[in-house]
Amino acid sequence: MFATELDQISPRLWVWQNYDSSVKANLFSSALAIAGGLYLVDPIPLSEPSLDELSKVASVLGIIVTNANHHRSAGAYSQRFSAPVLAHARAFEESKLAQFNEIENSARLGGELEVIEIEGAVAGEIALYHPINGGTLIVGDALINFEPYGFAFLPRKYCLNEKEMRRSLRQLLARPAERMLFAHGTPILSGASACLQQLLDVDL
Repeated sequence: MFATELDQISPRLWVWQNYDSSVKANLFSSALAIAGGLYLVDPIPLSEPSLDELSKVASVLGIIVTNANHHRSAGAYSQRFSAPVLAHARAFEESKLAQFNEIENSARLGGELEVIEIEGAVAGEIALYHPINGGTLIVGDALINFEPYGFAFLPRKYCLNEKEMRRSLRQLLARPAERMLFAHGTPILSGASACLQQLLDVDL
């Protein structure tokens, strides 16, 4: 099943989504343009017209996978665009793709996009931070934004260590962000850091 709508939510950001009956959840994917090209994050299949539209923006520099549960269509996109799959080593412990490149905490992809390891969530969990235009955070599973939960932490039953995850998420407050995008949930398009601060303060 292909997502048919590609939504541009800022001059540098696009999202697309679709419902996956196998996990009974909406899956969200995003694309972020930096000076050197385009990164696709946790991509699910996208209709050909929309994919053509996206590919005209800039060359695809890499396919980023935010944790071990989000392989999704990374391999297919990697082949299509001859671009590497970028992820934490623990996100691909059992099998690695032909063009797999391990990324580490604090790496800056393209010199602009910061990789932030989130411990205690899902294996290989990372967040991404881009400081331009007020700041953008892209998260894997550690934070969600859909009903009935709203903007919330990943539920305990899915965490490797819930308390550790919540402590680790506090490092995101040092990265001012107007926007936050999710692998599961509707983007927050203003005041994202304030929303995160409020969520973490409730957790004290």
